Order: sequence, then structure tokens, then C-alpha cells
Amino acid sequence: MKLNFCSLSSGSSGNCYYIGNEFYGILIDAGISATSIRKFLRDMNISMQTIMGVMITHNHSDHIKGLEVLTRKNRLPAFTTQKVWESIVSPGMKISRDCIREIPLQQKFHLAGFDIEAFPVFHDAPETIGYHICSGNKKITIVTDLGHICQTSAPYIKEANLLVIESNYDEQMLLNGRYPYYLKKRIQSDNGHLGNLQTSTFLADIDHENLSYICLAHLSKNNNTPEKALETLKRTLSEKGINLNGQQRISILNRNTPSEMIRLVE
Repeated sequence: MKLNFCSLSSGSSGNCYYIGNEFYGILIDAGISATSIRKFLRDMNISMQTIMGVMITHNHSDHIKGLEVLTRKNRLPAFTTQKVWESIVSPGMKISRDCIREIPLQQKFHLAGFDIEAFPVFHDAPETIGYHICSGNKKITIVTDLGHICQTSAPYIKEANLLVIESNYDEQMLLNGRYPYYLKKRIQSDNGHLGNLQTSTFLADIDHENLSYICLAHLSKNNNTPEKALETLKRTLSEKGINLNGQQRISILNRNTPSEMIRLVE
């Protein structure tokens, strides 16, 4: 069975990711408009009728902007934990009630031909989760908002064949930038975001035997650049004596435009 991945948008302005096979697909987050989601999928010849659901990571607007319209107009089921739902559903957010699906943490469920498992991560929201998606022996892990990698999330990250992981800020750009002190501290905290060096150091310490693709995600518009994120990762790997030799492909996910489709299984 095929296993395909594409980022529709990744960054503080909006996040949405597509995972699909030859029959169906799912979305991870809906942080851009439903119109943009439909257009990007249509441009890739993917019908909305094949999308079986959207998995929500947390309640920040750059992850749920299009959710209301997708549930009301497209009748798209939306999946997340009870705690995340409690933080989303409000008089101002008119989610179609019959599209709400509650899922437990760290228990597999089956959807669209995938085995999916949600796991907790540390971020400044009532609850934030990552997703581990399996198809046969191929695995995708998506973790885009977290202040540090904990003992619970680390195994899911290490098992991935395709890893989508946050590399939000360059440490020097953040330190020397115009953000107020309280915001810099929030971003750098254990409940904030992963910086380039944090992400790169973790990736340098894991076994790369089964890791085929590394996708650096959720880059800050003001405190990072694709060049700095990529250079930090390559330098950190080199300092650890890791030579990828083309065995792993590194991608920087775009803020406003879809990435190319990555095909794990043809």
C-alpha cells in the first residue's frame, strides 16, 4: 500500500499536513483556510471526498483556523483528545457536533487504512499532542509544537521512517531580535518551541538506520531562516561524525506553499 506525505503549510501563520494512500487520506491540523486546503489538494489531484478526517494537535489558531468550515461545509470528522476538544469548542467556534471524534492518548485507532496513535508533548496549550501514523512497516511521526522532547514523545520520534519535527527558531536570531523579553522566555521554555540547536542535537543522537526523511517544520518567520535551520542540522550531525551520504533526505517545509509529495511506499 502506498504511503504519501505532503505539507500544505508549516509555520506560525498556519499548519496543515496530508498523509494518504492510493484510496484515502487524512489531514494533520487545519491551520489554514478551508478554501486553501481544498485548492492545494485539488492542485495535487486529491479529492476532498477521499479525506477521511483531520487530526488536531492543539487549540492554537495556526492549527485550527480552517476546522470550523471543514466540519460544517465538508462534514469532515475531526479527531483529538477530550481535553483538546474542551479547549476548542466555544460559542465563538461553531464546530459541527456530529463531526467531533474523541480519541485516547497512546492507544492505536484505525482510520483510512492507517494505524494512528496520539501522544502527549509539552507546549503552552491546555493539551498538545503529536501523531504517529503507520502503514504496514512504514511509520510517520509529526511533532510540530513542543518545548522539549520528553521520555514519552522520544520513542515515537525515534521509530519514524519519515519525521516531521519542529525547528522553530535560531537561538541567536531570537536573542538579538525585537521580541519582548517575556515572549523570548516563553518560546525558549520547556513548554515553548524547539530551537534549531535543540532539534539538531536530538537528531544527531538517534539511530538513523530506518530514518529516510527529515522534514524541519514550523520555522519562525521572524527568528529563523531555512538556511540557518539546515546549516545547524548539517553542522551538528557533522560534529557527531554522522555522514548521511544521501541515505536521509532533509527538507525544510514551506510556510505558505505545499511541499512536493514524499512517497515512502510506491
